[in-house]
Amino acid sequence: MFFLHEEERTITLHPSFYGPNIHRYLTTKLLEDVEGTCTGEYYIICVMDTFDISEGRIVPGTGLAEFTVQYRAVVWRPFKGETVDAIVDGVSKLGFFANVGPLQIFVSQTMIPSDIKFDENATPAQYTDNGDQVIEKGTHVRIKMVGVRSDVGNMFAIGSIKEDFLGTLSS
Repeated sequence: MFFLHEEERTITLHPSFYGPNIHRYLTTKLLEDVEGTCTGEYYIICVMDTFDISEGRIVPGTGLAEFTVQYRAVVWRPFKGETVDAIVDGVSKLGFFANVGPLQIFVSQTMIPSDIKFDENATPAQYTDNGDQVIEKGTHVRIKMVGVRSDVGNMFAIGSIKEDFLGTLSS
């Protein structure tokens, strides 16, 4: 689910950037540092704006200055029970991996309907029901997240396609 979140970050700036364009440098550095990162709780998708940049504080002995920047960002936090559209990244006998933007989801063989079987003879590896449903690398699938796990700078999820309206998406 997407949220608008207010954040705060301390940015250290080299003396060569001091001058009339210091706010532009701070904003550019903020965008480079935080957009597309994971906090372990959510992904920062986009910085909307900066609404408060503090006075600089000189770091003794270095000449560098620290600025505290407050900003608003669009963040994405995946929740257990959320349904998402993903692209399959890899298929194995144990299940398949799919990506939803920066989040990787694993769908175990036990979370795949019983009529969809792993085809050992297919190249590339795939799950198929010998009909219109084929799950291979690059396939678009709809997945329900049954669990989300957070690490320090990354998140992982376990998914299922065993319910109604889940599975492969028609092109």
